[in-house]
Amino acid sequence: MDLTTVNCSQYENSSLSCSSSRPLGTRLGLYMFFTCSITITIFGNLGIIISISHFVQLHSPTNYIILSLAITDLCLGIFIMPYSMVRTVEKCWYFGNLFCKIHYGFDLTLSVISIFHLCIIAIDRFYAVCDPLYYPIRITGTVIKRLVFLCWSSATIFSLGLVVSNSHVSGIEGYQVLVTCFHVCPITFNKLWSMVIFFFCFFIPASIMVGIYIKIFLVSLRHSRVIENKTLAETSLNISKKKEHKAAKKLAILMGVFLMCWLPLFVTFLVDPFIEYSTPAFIFEAFNWFSYINSTCNPILYGFLYPWFRKALRHIFCGRISDATSHKNLFSDE
Repeated sequence: MDLTTVNCSQYENSSLSCSSSRPLGTRLGLYMFFTCSITITIFGNLGIIISISHFVQLHSPTNYIILSLAITDLCLGIFIMPYSMVRTVEKCWYFGNLFCKIHYGFDLTLSVISIFHLCIIAIDRFYAVCDPLYYPIRITGTVIKRLVFLCWSSATIFSLGLVVSNSHVSGIEGYQVLVTCFHVCPITFNKLWSMVIFFFCFFIPASIMVGIYIKIFLVSLRHSRVIENKTLAETSLNISKKKEHKAAKKLAILMGVFLMCWLPLFVTFLVDPFIEYSTPAFIFEAFNWFSYINSTCNPILYGFLYPWFRKALRHIFCGRISDATSHKNLFSDE
């Protein structure tokens, strides 16, 4: 159905219209919460970008991936989340049909890129822990740059191509009416693309990540047992156990946050077309913001938990970022 042929006069008094908004107190509370999330997303990822870009000591293959992830999440926080905030709070899309398509396309693109980056980080950690002798040879700056380029290019071509062609909503009755008459920018896929999106953009990357982190955990556990079977000083043994416990705990946090943020949305994407799109809109919006919050958590998980980031942040806040002598040996112990 062509958008220009839709007759909206019969829907003027519908409960789906933009006039049916939330109470003022609820809207203010939601705006405060979302604004806080957006602010953390922007400044947290900006801190990582400045730190890695400025301090030469942090120019490593692993940090290049984190830098690219931070750029992705920063773009999401600046260009996507503010408009989604208005859509969620006001239950209406005020920015026109064309920008709805642009917003939808880049939202999907940046989200997929973010997930792919998390998968690359898992692969990098796998080689670092499970094959440390060959890690500097296999995971070089050139290899990381190629992986990052492949991540950005494949996600961009796939996501923008899907949205621009309208393939994701082909065959969905009433979609054009919602966009044109009710001024909403619905998050939806038809049956075919809901399965494609679920498996290729979430299930496969998530399975790779879970498998890798389980392997890393098992290798770390085996290393711990080997150490226990050797005659070592008690202090050295305790330090090793603490390191293994800390590594296992960090892996559990990483996977727990990732699955908590993304699983509900992708499961809803998969199930909704097969239940005649009966999922309430507020459920979609809530799960969509769970996925955004993953970009809010990324600078905490991959930044604030690392000592180098805390040291770099202190130098930035203290105004010593341009003082070469003050941070010459800042990361010598990293």
